Amino acid sequence: MSIYTETLYKNSTANIPEFVLEGFTGIPDKYYGLVGTFFFFIYLMLASGNVFILVFVASEKSLQKPTYIIFCNLAISDLGFGTTTLPRIIAKYWMSEIISFNGCFTQMYFVHYFGTCTSFLMALMALDRFVAICNPLRYPVLITHTTIAILCSVLWIGTLLQLGFITAHILSVPYCGPNIIRHCYCDHISVRNLACADITAIKDTSFAIAMTVLWGPLIYIIFSYVAIIISVMKISNKDGRYKAFLTCTPQLFIICLYYLPRTFVYIAFNVGFRVESNLRNAVVMTYSLFPALINPLIYCFRTKEIKDTLMKKLKQRQVRVNRKSILT
Repeated sequence: MSIYTETLYKNSTANIPEFVLEGFTGIPDKYYGLVGTFFFFIYLMLASGNVFILVFVASEKSLQKPTYIIFCNLAISDLGFGTTTLPRIIAKYWMSEIISFNGCFTQMYFVHYFGTCTSFLMALMALDRFVAICNPLRYPVLITHTTIAILCSVLWIGTLLQLGFITAHILSVPYCGPNIIRHCYCDHISVRNLACADITAIKDTSFAIAMTVLWGPLIYIIFSYVAIIISVMKISNKDGRYKAFLTCTPQLFIICLYYLPRTFVYIAFNVGFRVESNLRNAVVMTYSLFPALINPLIYCFRTKEIKDTLMKKLKQRQVRVNRKSILT
C-alpha cells in the first residue's frame, strides 16, 4: 500500500483492504526461502504426527476408548491450529507478506478458536486422568463414550459461538491505518491495536474472556494433578510411583509451556508492558506450535496401550515380510 493510499484511509472511516504481516524483523531477504523451508518442515512434522494419531486410533477398534477419543480431539485441534497459522507464515517468506482484510480476520478467528479448544481439551484430559487414578472403580461409569462425546460437542460448538461474539466485537470498530501487523499471523492483540477508535471495551472484554479460557482450565488441571500426585504417593510400590510420575511429568511440562507464556503475553499487553517484537514473536511461536508438534509424542506414543498396539502391528508386518522372502 502506498503512503498516499494509507493517508487516505487514515483520514476516512473505511476499512483498509489488506494487512502486512511483519513477522520477524532483521532477516535479510536472501534468507526468506530458508526460513520458509524451516516452517514448512515444522508444518510437515506437525501434520504427520497428528494425522497419524487420527488414522491409527480410527483403524484400531481396541483404541476406540474415551481416553483416545480425547486424544483425537486434541490432535484435530492441534492440526487445525497448525493449518491456520503455518501455511500463511510459509507464504510470507516464500511469496508475499500481504494478507487481505477478510483473510486476516478469518485467520484470527480460527487461531483463537483452536487455541481455546486446546485449552479446554487439556482440562478434559486432566479430568480423564483424575478419575482413572483417583476413582478407578467409578471410571467405567463416569467416563463413557457418550459422556466424552457430549463434552467434546459442547466444547467445539460453545467455542464456535464464543469466538463469533469476540470477532463481531472487534469488527465493530474501523481500521483505517496503519496496516502493519507486528506478528507472524493475525491474532486479537495485534489486530485490535490497529483500530482507529477507542478499544477500551474490546480490550477489557477480550482480556476477561482470555483469562477465563486460560485460568479456568488451568486451575482445574492444577487441582487434578495435585490430587493425582497425592494418590500416587500413597502407592506402596516404588516402581508404580515412578511410572506414574514418569507419565505425568511430560504432560505437566506441556501444560506449563502452553498456559504460562500465554498468560504473560495477555497480561503484559493489557497493562501496557512492551516486549520487543522479535522476542514476543519467538515466545508466541514457541508456546503456539511446540505443544502441537510434540503432543502426539507426549500423549500418545508414551501411552503403553498405543505403544503395545503399534509394536504388535510392526511385528505382524515383519512376519509377513519374512514369509514372503522365504516363499520367494
